[in-house]
Amino acid sequence: MTEEIFLEDSYAKSCEAKVSAIHENGIELDRTVFYYESGGQPGDLGSLSVRSTGIINIVDTQKDKLNDRILHVPDSRVLNLYVGDVVAADINWKRRYRLMRMHSALHALCAVVPAHVTGAKVDVEKSRIDFNPDGVLVEKISIQSAVDMLIAEDRPIVTKWITDEDLIRQPELVRSMSVSPPIGTGRIRLVGIDGVDLQPCGGTHVASTKEIGKLVIGKIENKGKHNRRVNVRLEG
Repeated sequence: MTEEIFLEDSYAKSCEAKVSAIHENGIELDRTVFYYESGGQPGDLGSLSVRSTGIINIVDTQKDKLNDRILHVPDSRVLNLYVGDVVAADINWKRRYRLMRMHSALHALCAVVPAHVTGAKVDVEKSRIDFNPDGVLVEKISIQSAVDMLIAEDRPIVTKWITDEDLIRQPELVRSMSVSPPIGTGRIRLVGIDGVDLQPCGGTHVASTKEIGKLVIGKIENKGKHNRRVNVRLEG
């Protein structure tokens, strides 16, 4: 299995790794800083540098659902690369950091909207999160005011691990109605905004709410009786 460095350190921009396998649809490494697409967050872009053969551009990172391989997708099928080669793996940090801010912003919205989540999409320019209102008022002005205050409070954003059994005993931790956290590995990763939100998440996040920056609440769309879509963007 590939060591997933990003789970413990979202700020790791590069690492040295060994090529474990080369598949038709991507390159497998023994360790990586590249986040694979999951939980509404897109996979990382970047490069693999091999001293003898130059740079391989990585245009996506995916996880093979059949066998859990993390695949670094190159921009070309022609590779001067072999199993056992040592590479320098570097992510596109500017893009990743933006996605970290965006993903953290959606957790901040979870903290101020007391409703279950029915879906989410994290992206560089605009993101969205869908709530099941179930009697909760999902209203633009009040959400903007509450999330502005939360960001200004500079609350720490932290990760912790619990067991499968811990999660079963605390079902209220699961906010998503559309995606269930993976049970079976023996441990579950939680992401929390100090004092206001804690939920299972495998994504990458900034270290505090202040790092999110200026979050602008856009249009709130009615997508049916059980779905209100909150669109957001970052300024700067």
